[in-house]
Amino acid sequence: ATTTFGRLRTDSNRLAGALAAHGVAPGDRVAVLLPQSAAVMVAHAAAYKLGAVALPLAGLFGPEALAYRLADAGARACITDAAGLAKLDPIRGRLPDLALLVSVDGAAGDVLSLADLLAGAAPDFAARDTGPDDPALMIYTSGTTGQAKGALHGHRVLLGHMPGFDRMHAFPPRSGDLMWTPSDWAWAGGLLNVLMPSLRHGVPVVARAARFEADAAFRLIERLRITNAFLAPTALRMLRTIAAPRERYDLSSLRNVASAGEALGADTYRWAKDALGLSVGEAYGQTECNLVLSAAPAEGVG
Repeated sequence: ATTTFGRLRTDSNRLAGALAAHGVAPGDRVAVLLPQSAAVMVAHAAAYKLGAVALPLAGLFGPEALAYRLADAGARACITDAAGLAKLDPIRGRLPDLALLVSVDGAAGDVLSLADLLAGAAPDFAARDTGPDDPALMIYTSGTTGQAKGALHGHRVLLGHMPGFDRMHAFPPRSGDLMWTPSDWAWAGGLLNVLMPSLRHGVPVVARAARFEADAAFRLIERLRITNAFLAPTALRMLRTIAAPRERYDLSSLRNVASAGEALGADTYRWAKDALGLSVGEAYGQTECNLVLSAAPAEGVG
Protein backbone atom coordinates (compact mmCIF):
# COMPACT_ATOMS: atom_id res chain seq x y z
CA ALA A 1 0.00 0.00 0.00
CA THR A 2 1.15 3.53 -0.76
CA THR A 3 0.72 6.41 1.68
CA THR A 4 0.74 9.96 0.37
CA PHE A 5 2.08 13.08 2.06
CA GLY A 6 -1.48 14.38 2.15
CA ARG A 7 -2.62 11.30 4.03
CA LEU A 8 0.25 11.63 6.51
CA ARG A 9 -0.72 15.25 7.12
CA THR A 10 -4.42 14.54 7.59
CA ASP A 11 -3.93 11.45 9.75
CA SER A 12 -1.39 13.18 11.99
CA ASN A 13 -3.74 16.14 12.37
CA ARG A 14 -6.55 13.79 13.35
CA LEU A 15 -4.35 11.90 15.80
CA ALA A 16 -3.03 15.09 17.39
CA GLY A 17 -6.60 16.25 17.98
CA ALA A 18 -7.65 12.86 19.34
CA LEU A 19 -4.70 12.69 21.72
CA ALA A 20 -5.47 16.19 22.98
CA ALA A 21 -9.11 15.21 23.50
CA HIS A 22 -7.95 12.29 25.65
CA GLY A 23 -5.85 14.49 27.89
CA VAL A 24 -2.41 14.37 26.26
CA ALA A 25 -0.88 17.81 26.78
CA PRO A 26 2.23 19.64 25.54
CA GLY A 27 5.29 18.13 27.17
CA ASP A 28 3.68 14.73 27.74
CA ARG A 29 5.61 11.74 26.45
CA VAL A 30 3.92 9.71 23.70
CA ALA A 31 5.53 6.30 23.19
CA VAL A 32 5.62 4.77 19.71
CA LEU A 33 6.02 0.99 19.79
CA LEU A 34 5.42 -0.08 16.20
CA PRO A 35 7.17 -1.87 13.35
CA GLN A 36 8.00 0.03 10.18
CA SER A 37 4.71 1.43 8.87
CA ALA A 38 3.03 4.71 7.98
CA ALA A 39 1.57 4.76 11.51
CA VAL A 40 5.07 5.43 12.91
CA MET A 41 5.35 8.73 11.02
CA VAL A 42 1.74 9.62 11.80
CA ALA A 43 2.38 9.11 15.52
CA HIS A 44 5.58 11.17 15.50
CA ALA A 45 4.07 14.03 13.53
CA ALA A 46 1.00 14.07 15.78
CA ALA A 47 3.16 14.30 18.89
CA TYR A 48 5.22 17.14 17.43
CA LYS A 49 2.16 19.10 16.32
CA LEU A 50 0.69 18.72 19.77
CA GLY A 51 3.89 19.89 21.47
CA ALA A 52 4.28 16.48 23.10
CA VAL A 53 7.50 14.44 23.16
CA ALA A 54 7.73 11.35 20.96
CA LEU A 55 9.31 8.32 22.64
CA PRO A 56 10.31 5.67 20.05
CA LEU A 57 10.58 2.13 21.40
CA ALA A 58 12.15 -0.78 19.52
CA GLY A 59 10.14 -3.87 18.73
CA LEU A 60 13.00 -6.05 20.02
CA PHE A 61 12.51 -4.74 23.56
CA GLY A 62 11.04 -7.20 26.02
CA PRO A 63 8.65 -6.30 28.86
CA GLU A 64 11.39 -5.32 31.32
CA ALA A 65 13.17 -3.02 28.87
CA LEU A 66 9.85 -1.41 28.00
CA ALA A 67 8.84 -1.05 31.64
CA TYR A 68 12.07 0.74 32.49
CA ARG A 69 11.86 3.23 29.60
CA LEU A 70 8.15 3.93 29.93
CA ALA A 71 8.44 4.48 33.68
CA ASP A 72 11.64 6.51 33.47
CA ALA A 73 10.15 8.77 30.79
CA GLY A 74 6.78 8.99 32.55
CA ALA A 75 5.02 8.18 29.27
CA ARG A 76 1.37 9.19 29.28
CA ALA A 77 0.32 7.47 26.05
CA CYS A 78 1.54 4.63 23.85
CA ILE A 79 0.67 3.90 20.24
CA THR A 80 1.33 0.25 19.45
CA ASP A 81 -0.03 -2.96 17.91
CA ALA A 82 -1.22 -6.35 19.17
CA ALA A 83 2.35 -7.61 19.62
CA GLY A 84 3.23 -4.53 21.65
CA LEU A 85 0.13 -4.88 23.79
CA ALA A 86 1.13 -8.44 24.65
CA LYS A 87 4.40 -7.11 26.06
CA LEU A 88 2.74 -4.21 27.86
CA ASP A 89 -0.06 -6.22 29.48
CA PRO A 90 2.03 -7.78 32.28
CA ILE A 91 3.73 -4.48 33.19
CA ARG A 92 0.87 -1.98 33.04
CA GLY A 93 0.39 -2.14 36.80
CA ARG A 94 3.90 -0.71 37.19
CA LEU A 95 3.17 2.24 34.89
CA PRO A 96 0.76 4.58 36.69
CA ASP A 97 1.47 7.46 34.27
CA LEU A 98 0.47 5.41 31.21
CA ALA A 99 -3.15 6.52 30.91
CA LEU A 100 -3.82 5.94 27.21
CA LEU A 101 -3.13 2.96 24.96
CA VAL A 102 -3.91 3.07 21.25
CA SER A 103 -3.55 0.07 18.93
CA VAL A 104 -3.33 -0.09 15.15
CA ASP A 105 -4.89 -3.56 15.44
CA GLY A 106 -8.17 -2.36 16.93
CA ALA A 107 -9.78 -1.84 20.32
CA ALA A 108 -9.40 -4.35 23.15
CA GLY A 109 -10.68 -3.65 26.66
CA ASP A 110 -9.57 -0.15 27.56
CA VAL A 111 -7.23 -0.01 24.56
CA LEU A 112 -8.50 2.36 21.87
CA SER A 113 -8.49 1.71 18.14
CA LEU A 114 -6.27 4.01 16.08
CA ALA A 115 -8.62 3.77 13.12
CA ASP A 116 -11.60 4.75 15.28
CA LEU A 117 -9.69 7.70 16.75
CA LEU A 118 -8.77 8.96 13.29
CA ALA A 119 -12.29 8.50 11.96
CA GLY A 120 -13.78 10.52 14.79
CA ALA A 121 -11.34 13.43 14.74
CA ALA A 122 -11.19 16.57 12.61
CA PRO A 123 -8.80 16.61 9.63
CA ASP A 124 -7.36 19.98 10.63
CA PHE A 125 -5.28 20.77 13.70
CA ALA A 126 -3.53 24.00 14.70
CA ALA A 127 -0.01 22.89 15.51
CA ARG A 128 1.51 24.32 18.68
CA ASP A 129 3.97 27.15 18.07
CA THR A 130 7.14 25.38 19.19
CA GLY A 131 10.70 26.67 19.02
CA PRO A 132 13.89 24.86 17.95
CA ASP A 133 14.87 23.99 21.52
CA ASP A 134 11.43 22.92 22.75
CA PRO A 135 11.44 19.17 23.55
CA ALA A 136 10.30 17.00 20.64
CA LEU A 137 11.95 13.60 20.82
CA MET A 138 13.41 11.36 23.51
CA ILE A 139 15.49 8.38 22.37
CA TYR A 140 17.04 6.06 24.90
CA THR A 141 20.71 5.16 24.66
CA SER A 142 21.83 1.57 24.33
CA GLY A 143 22.85 1.48 28.00
CA THR A 144 26.54 0.76 27.48
CA THR A 145 27.33 2.50 30.80
CA GLY A 146 24.67 1.37 33.25
CA GLN A 147 20.97 1.78 32.58
CA ALA A 148 19.79 3.28 29.31
CA LYS A 149 19.32 7.03 29.48
CA GLY A 150 16.81 9.18 27.69
CA ALA A 151 18.42 11.64 25.28
CA LEU A 152 16.07 14.60 24.86
CA HIS A 153 16.19 16.45 21.54
CA GLY A 154 14.51 19.69 20.52
CA HIS A 155 12.67 20.38 17.29
CA ARG A 156 15.92 21.44 15.64
CA VAL A 157 17.08 17.79 15.61
CA LEU A 158 15.85 17.08 12.08
CA LEU A 159 17.46 20.14 10.50
CA GLY A 160 20.67 19.30 12.34
CA HIS A 161 20.76 15.93 10.62
CA MET A 162 20.29 17.16 7.08
CA PRO A 163 23.92 18.02 6.11
CA GLY A 164 25.29 14.68 7.31
CA PHE A 165 22.34 12.82 5.84
CA ASP A 166 22.79 14.44 2.44
CA ARG A 167 26.48 13.57 2.38
CA MET A 168 26.21 9.92 3.40
CA HIS A 169 23.35 9.27 0.96
CA ALA A 170 24.96 11.17 -1.95
CA PHE A 171 22.08 13.64 -2.07
CA PRO A 172 20.57 15.98 -3.36
CA PRO A 173 17.95 13.43 -4.37
CA ARG A 174 17.13 12.54 -7.93
CA SER A 175 13.80 11.95 -9.60
CA GLY A 176 12.62 8.43 -8.88
CA ASP A 177 14.71 7.93 -5.73
CA LEU A 178 13.41 5.35 -3.26
CA MET A 179 14.90 4.85 0.20
CA TRP A 180 14.98 1.70 2.35
CA THR A 181 16.53 0.52 5.58
CA PRO A 182 15.98 -2.67 7.58
CA SER A 183 16.89 -0.74 10.74
CA ASP A 184 14.08 -0.23 13.24
CA TRP A 185 12.62 3.26 12.92
CA ALA A 186 12.79 3.51 16.71
CA TRP A 187 16.59 3.63 16.46
CA ALA A 188 18.26 6.97 15.74
CA GLY A 189 19.79 5.40 12.64
CA GLY A 190 16.46 4.35 11.19
CA LEU A 191 14.49 7.40 12.30
CA LEU A 192 16.95 10.26 11.82
CA ASN A 193 19.40 8.83 9.28
CA VAL A 194 16.66 7.58 6.96
CA LEU A 195 12.95 8.14 7.58
CA MET A 196 12.50 11.79 8.53
CA PRO A 197 15.24 13.34 6.37
CA SER A 198 14.06 11.36 3.33
CA LEU A 199 10.50 12.54 3.75
CA ARG A 200 11.70 16.12 4.24
CA HIS A 201 13.32 15.83 0.82
CA GLY A 202 10.12 14.37 -0.62
CA VAL A 203 11.80 10.99 -1.17
CA PRO A 204 9.49 8.01 -0.52
CA VAL A 205 10.60 5.41 2.01
CA VAL A 206 9.91 1.68 1.90
CA ALA A 207 8.36 0.21 5.04
CA ARG A 208 9.07 -3.48 5.58
CA ALA A 209 8.70 -5.12 8.97
CA ALA A 210 9.92 -8.63 8.08
CA ARG A 211 13.04 -10.13 9.60
CA PHE A 212 16.20 -9.28 7.66
CA GLU A 213 17.48 -12.01 5.36
CA ALA A 214 20.08 -11.52 2.67
CA ASP A 215 18.19 -13.12 -0.22
CA ALA A 216 14.95 -11.30 0.67
CA ALA A 217 16.84 -8.00 0.92
CA PHE A 218 18.35 -8.34 -2.54
CA ARG A 219 15.00 -9.38 -4.00
CA LEU A 220 13.34 -6.34 -2.42
CA ILE A 221 15.91 -4.00 -3.97
CA GLU A 222 15.40 -5.70 -7.33
CA ARG A 223 11.59 -5.75 -7.22
CA LEU A 224 11.01 -2.19 -5.99
CA ARG A 225 13.98 -0.63 -7.81
CA ILE A 226 15.36 0.82 -4.58
CA THR A 227 17.99 3.50 -5.19
CA ASN A 228 19.28 4.30 -1.69
CA ALA A 229 19.75 1.98 1.27
CA PHE A 230 20.94 2.46 4.83
CA LEU A 231 22.42 -0.84 6.00
CA ALA A 232 24.14 -1.27 9.34
CA PRO A 233 27.46 -3.15 9.16
CA THR A 234 25.81 -6.28 10.55
CA ALA A 235 23.31 -6.25 7.67
CA LEU A 236 26.09 -5.73 5.13
CA ARG A 237 28.00 -8.67 6.58
CA MET A 238 24.87 -10.80 6.19
CA LEU A 239 24.63 -9.73 2.55
CA ARG A 240 28.18 -10.97 2.06
CA THR A 241 26.88 -14.53 2.40
CA ILE A 242 25.42 -14.20 -1.11
CA ALA A 243 28.14 -14.77 -3.70
CA ALA A 244 28.24 -12.52 -6.79
CA PRO A 245 24.94 -10.75 -6.01
CA ARG A 246 24.94 -8.65 -9.19
CA GLU A 247 24.93 -11.87 -11.22
CA ARG A 248 21.93 -13.24 -9.30
CA TYR A 249 19.83 -10.07 -8.90
CA ASP A 250 19.20 -6.90 -10.90
CA LEU A 251 20.70 -4.30 -8.60
CA SER A 252 21.17 -1.66 -11.29
CA SER A 253 18.82 0.78 -9.53
CA LEU A 254 20.95 0.90 -6.37
CA ARG A 255 23.13 4.00 -6.53
CA ASN A 256 24.13 4.52 -2.88
CA VAL A 257 24.54 2.53 0.32
CA ALA A 258 25.12 4.26 3.65
CA SER A 259 26.07 2.65 6.96
CA ALA A 260 26.51 3.52 10.63
CA GLY A 261 26.02 2.13 14.12
CA GLU A 262 29.28 0.21 14.47
CA ALA A 263 32.63 -0.09 12.74
CA LEU A 264 32.19 -1.07 9.10
CA GLY A 265 35.61 -2.65 8.69
CA ALA A 266 37.91 -2.60 5.68
CA ASP A 267 36.84 -6.06 4.48
CA THR A 268 33.14 -5.17 4.34
CA TYR A 269 33.92 -1.85 2.68
CA ARG A 270 35.96 -3.60 0.00
CA TRP A 271 33.28 -6.27 -0.45
CA ALA A 272 30.66 -3.61 -1.16
CA LYS A 273 32.99 -1.97 -3.66
CA ASP A 274 33.65 -5.24 -5.47
CA ALA A 275 30.30 -7.04 -5.13
CA LEU A 276 27.90 -4.09 -5.35
CA GLY A 277 30.02 -1.62 -7.27
CA LEU A 278 29.43 1.01 -4.57
CA SER A 279 31.52 2.84 -2.01
CA VAL A 280 29.66 2.82 1.30
CA GLY A 281 28.92 6.24 2.78
CA GLU A 282 29.83 5.98 6.44
CA ALA A 283 28.61 8.02 9.39
CA TYR A 284 29.31 8.28 13.09
CA GLY A 285 27.14 9.49 15.91
CA GLN A 286 25.57 8.68 19.23
CA THR A 287 22.01 8.72 20.46
CA GLU A 288 22.80 11.91 22.36
CA CYS A 289 24.48 13.61 19.38
CA ASN A 290 23.73 11.67 16.23
CA LEU A 291 25.27 11.90 12.76
CA VAL A 292 28.07 14.29 13.62
CA LEU A 293 30.50 12.85 11.05
CA SER A 294 29.75 11.46 7.61
CA ALA A 295 31.51 10.71 4.37
CA ALA A 296 30.33 10.05 0.84
CA PRO A 297 33.18 8.59 -1.19
CA ALA A 298 30.80 7.40 -3.93
CA GLU A 299 31.31 10.45 -6.13
CA GLY A 300 35.00 10.77 -5.44
CA VAL A 301 34.29 12.85 -2.36
CA GLY A 302 36.03 11.64 0.78
